[in-house]
Amino acid sequence: MTDAPGDRVGSGNEAGRVLVLLDGSRMSYAALEAAAEIAARTGSDVLGVFVEELNLLRSAGYGFAREVGSASGISRPVDPTGLEQRMQRLANQARRALANAVASYGGRQTLSVARGHVIDEVLALAGPRDLLVLGRVGWSSAPGARLGSTAKGLVYRSPGRVLLWSESRTLPQGRVVVFLNDHEEANSRAIRAAAEAIRHSHQPVTLLLGSDFELPPEDLKSIMQHLGVQEADLRVRSLPSTDPVSVVRVLREEKAVQLVLSRDCALLRDPGAEPLLIALKLPVTVTP
Repeated sequence: MTDAPGDRVGSGNEAGRVLVLLDGSRMSYAALEAAAEIAARTGSDVLGVFVEELNLLRSAGYGFAREVGSASGISRPVDPTGLEQRMQRLANQARRALANAVASYGGRQTLSVARGHVIDEVLALAGPRDLLVLGRVGWSSAPGARLGSTAKGLVYRSPGRVLLWSESRTLPQGRVVVFLNDHEEANSRAIRAAAEAIRHSHQPVTLLLGSDFELPPEDLKSIMQHLGVQEADLRVRSLPSTDPVSVVRVLREEKAVQLVLSRDCALLRDPGAEPLLIALKLPVTVTP
């Protein structure tokens, strides 16, 4: 279900909407602030998504179901009525937070409240032009509603870009780092996402090349034009390896404030991709 028709998100922005998954956690509200800021810069509408996890509601119907307090550690029976009320409170909190975040720039917003499986419900709403913003990990007062596995699933299945948000402070003079390899279409999508990321910030860019990939001079010139940066603001580095330790070290040396990469790139196909995403303490944009 969604809010009143008068509050619904329109489709007038050809660049797509900014979707943000809200689960009642601190990280999801941090992602909301980032989503509102991006929407303000791009003139996009914001769609908040709150999903009442169906499996959790079903489990509450069993007499043996238990929940453990996050603060107390005390195990207690799951109360179906209390769980329904808790989800309603979280949805209302999400609605207020969404309205407050978007009100500061006068944009349009709505909250979609659905009951089902989180990944399925988000994919039913997201389009190829939409940007989906997720907290890196989530903790919710709804037991079991962790965002980590959800984020992983959406990174690989979303039809549009996914921004994994991090609360860590970014360096004021940092660089946007783009990972490239020999997949031409994947590189093009990553470059477009990086160009949008720096359009207003005018941050310098570092291109990270896979160990088996060389960038021809004519391609470098074309990338520079697409990014809208001068030669002095563009740096090219080759990765000795795609293992998480090497990648994190290079990103720190580059003072990276954001990583942009395609999910088709070698870095995400590497067995160490999941530890890498966990280890990185900066926003990561993954393009389809």
